[in-house]
Amino acid sequence: MLFFLTEAKVGELLGQDLGWAARALHETVLRETANRGRQRLMNIQLYDANGFESSNVRVASSPWFEMYGSDFGWGKGLAVLSGSANKFDGKISVFPGKVEGGSIDLEVCLLPHVMAALELDEELLDALLPSY
Repeated sequence: MLFFLTEAKVGELLGQDLGWAARALHETVLRETANRGRQRLMNIQLYDANGFESSNVRVASSPWFEMYGSDFGWGKGLAVLSGSANKFDGKISVFPGKVEGGSIDLEVCLLPHVMAALELDEELLDALLPSY
């Protein structure tokens, strides 16, 4: 597992829109070149996911696997889940979406009180729900 760090103060996150946070994550990924990734693989360390502070958010996945393309005789998949062994508060798994054209699917693991607060966040709901 490679860790690429994007840092922001709480005030920065609260003072910006969702696009600002997404752009910060995107810029971090762009900075991590293949060379730097290889260097980090040579010095890899093992981490216990439970050892992170609860205020952290971890985003993980890989665009290398076509999640919806496989058909084992039951039809193509309806959803992608990461499995029960890899769940902890603040874990976000990102998968290439089922809808072609650049969509993404998110699996978000949050404590119930955090999820309840997000369900009341109008800016988030406006960004996630299609307007008709």
